[in-house]
Amino acid sequence: MSPEVPPAEAFTDARAAVARLCELYETATEFLCDEFSRAMSEGPAGGRVRAFYPEVRFVTSSYAAVDSRLSFGHVSQPGTYAATITRPDLFARYLEQQIGLLIENHQQAVTVGVSDTPMPVHFAVANDARVSVPQEGAADFTLRDVFDVPDLNTTHDDIVNGTGFTFDDGAHPLAPFTAQRVDYSLARLAHYTATSAEHFQNHVLFTNYQFYVEEFEAFARMALADESSGYTSFVSTGNVEITDPEAVLPVPAKMPQMPAYHLKRPNGQGITLVNIGVGPSNAKTATDHIAVLRPHAWLMVGHCAGLRNSQRLGDFVLAHAYLREDKVLDDDLPVWVPIPPLAEIQVALEDAVADVTKLEGYELKRIMRTGTVASLDNRNWELREQAGPVQRLSQSRAVALDMESATIAANGFRFRVPYGTLLCVSDKPLHGELKLPGMASDFYKTQVARHLMIGIRAMETIREMPLARIHSRKLRSFEETAFL
Repeated sequence: MSPEVPPAEAFTDARAAVARLCELYETATEFLCDEFSRAMSEGPAGGRVRAFYPEVRFVTSSYAAVDSRLSFGHVSQPGTYAATITRPDLFARYLEQQIGLLIENHQQAVTVGVSDTPMPVHFAVANDARVSVPQEGAADFTLRDVFDVPDLNTTHDDIVNGTGFTFDDGAHPLAPFTAQRVDYSLARLAHYTATSAEHFQNHVLFTNYQFYVEEFEAFARMALADESSGYTSFVSTGNVEITDPEAVLPVPAKMPQMPAYHLKRPNGQGITLVNIGVGPSNAKTATDHIAVLRPHAWLMVGHCAGLRNSQRLGDFVLAHAYLREDKVLDDDLPVWVPIPPLAEIQVALEDAVADVTKLEGYELKRIMRTGTVASLDNRNWELREQAGPVQRLSQSRAVALDMESATIAANGFRFRVPYGTLLCVSDKPLHGELKLPGMASDFYKTQVARHLMIGIRAMETIREMPLARIHSRKLRSFEETAFL
């Protein structure tokens, strides 16, 4: 049993194409929710119940030249291209923009219809609070005998990893993720961050300390009190949203693994802060899932160990290269792949440091170093034999060390999300200045607010840049999807 849907149709208007995607998606999810509820209360009616993701399909026989300055919005050669779509309501602005560019750049229509990829019932009911899928064995029937369940064959990173993925009918990918991969990450985001994907903003800050969260909330309250700021609300753990700067936020009974906080502006132009904690595993997990939201940029603003004797506690490090010893991405992005600095992000960060500290030019060098950041997978690396690690740190010209920055930058490169890193020196283990409780308290009080404000200022600068400028061509390969 499957729902009745209109036949595939060609569109030259992006908004109308997205409206049809929404119609097809709603038909599929409503059908699956209704049939699942019926099966749970009355038992299966007999036969398989199935609905399919909608898709966008584009066919061209032309090598028509497009503006060589563009890094997205077009295909490079003749062929058939397709993208399965989920949550077109959530991605409406993104889809309108990407479909519109494809139509404009090629002067050809796109076709919207139903794909041949089944929609798992778990993802169909995810946004219906009335329905939940029980654990295997809890129902009176075998779930996968009646409904489709998540399939790892269509939940993967083959497209972004450049391993030559094509759909079963030979169509090339039009977007960086399949619909099931997106649905998988949307579910994981809600679990790990305790906030819904709808609240995430286009500009994401990552940090590795709770102190930054407290300062972010304080800044958010000041922004909400200022009508000219453009910020409209603040969302905390559990999707608690406030517009009154004096409102009291409830203390959650249980904190999620990587809590997220969202200072919102219209059209997703605000700032999200995610406290990923310490370690490359969390950094990879967070960026793996946030990437499907196609943010305009993400930045790491956290603490690091300074590796130079000339550095002082509280100095800043602007990363322009990474020594990748975090190991979590080696299978997806080999360590021989260079992770280049992005000029627009680097300038935005340096300008933000100058703006907040009121230092410029040569004077700025007193408090900020630009150089290589090393990211390790061992927090207590100092306790092991040091000759090997120290030699590599010296040979790489590393000026700072942490556990997350290279992971976030490398995943930004892999997912084509503009990235950057500005760290603050909190200890100098090679020079006898360890992070001890008393030193840490004084340091945090004086530096965290300033460091966070630099990250916010940088994001506000990036927000004003055109997408075509932020999404540098150095992030795109010679075989790329048309959609960002």
